[in-house]
Amino acid sequence: MKSEKEISEVRIDKYLWSIRIFKSRSIASEAIDGGKVKLDGDSVKSSRKVKIGDKYRIKREQQVLEIEVIKVIEKRVSASLAQECYKEIFNSLSDLPTIKSAFFHSTIDREKGKGRPTKRERREIDEFLDDETIG
Repeated sequence: MKSEKEISEVRIDKYLWSIRIFKSRSIASEAIDGGKVKLDGDSVKSSRKVKIGDKYRIKREQQVLEIEVIKVIEKRVSASLAQECYKEIFNSLSDLPTIKSAFFHSTIDREKGKGRPTKRERREIDEFLDDETIG
């Protein structure tokens, strides 16, 4: 058996699973086969070997990640140890501005402990907000 220091190459699907980018190895393989993982702009196969210094662009759900391989591991480790194995170059979620909810109105003050508004109070609030947006 190889020790952790001797590992120089691991399959990309196994690596992405072990550093916790994907929940399972099969999900990682599906993403790779679907062209969502790219090395230098080119799609890769699940069997591609990961090497130190490789830079990958990964699309998952509504997020785009760019990572650089720092350490090659083949077994799944804790999140804190996994973060030491790659360097995050770009993360589309961290660059998004925070957006206030469209359903939250900061102009409405309600006494603490009063609970939800009654039907009548709700109508009054709605009328007030409608008048405010018109005027």
